[in-house]
Amino acid sequence: QVQLVESGGGLVQAGDSLRLSCAASGRTFSSYSMAWFRQAPGKEREFVTRVGQSGAYTYYADSVKGRFTISRDNAEKTVYLQMNSLKPEDTAVYYCAADTSGYYTRVRAMTPTSYEYWGRGTQVTVSS
Repeated sequence: QVQLVESGGGLVQAGDSLRLSCAASGRTFSSYSMAWFRQAPGKEREFVTRVGQSGAYTYYADSVKGRFTISRDNAEKTVYLQMNSLKPEDTAVYYCAADTSGYYTRVRAMTPTSYEYWGRGTQVTVSS
């Protein structure tokens, strides 16, 4: 069983930065690929970024590439999302998710149903 708890959301202005954290439980955190998704009101859950088990591999949605950075600390069982140059369209609830399958394809990485465990989310609001 894996429990994920996000933190770090808040209300910021356009151009500001935020760093989200996702703390995980479980003894095998280093064997999971981790991802961040987001969901704005009235919209479907959207893939943001994914990091592989060691942290060496990362993949980003085009909408955040160059602005967001995912990282992980396996000793601390935590994954981070550094968000820079925030835009109003980044406003959403941000969720972290764990993929315990060990399998990867790009389509699979971007699909919410590929992830077995989810946090409850943290709200990010960017004002213009």
